[in-house]
Amino acid sequence: MFQHSSVGASIWFHGFRASVRFVMSIEELISVDYEIFGRVQGVFFRKYTQAEGKKIGLVGWVQNTPAGTVQGQLQGPRSKVKQMQEWLTSTGSPKSRITKAEFKNEKVVDRLEHSSFNVVK
Repeated sequence: MFQHSSVGASIWFHGFRASVRFVMSIEELISVDYEIFGRVQGVFFRKYTQAEGKKIGLVGWVQNTPAGTVQGQLQGPRSKVKQMQEWLTSTGSPKSRITKAEFKNEKVVDRLEHSSFNVVK
């Protein structure tokens, strides 16, 4: 879902005054928790996840769990979060083998709760 905002301006073009309106779309921000199953520990999965999240423009965190999975949280524009969910489901780090990806607690947020994408130890 997008929010729309418009800005108006007057410009002069070849001696004529023209009114111009710019419409900007602001994509809503979402937050989603995730857990990734398979061979995801000891294969630099957290490092690659952090790098991909930063590359896409998301904030959040990633950590190993005692159960041998990787879990975390993604926050950012909906389309970018969906892009990262696809990466977590099908790509991961080069030596990982993802068998399942679970995404829970998706919600719209007014502002980002993290300032960057961090590996939690």
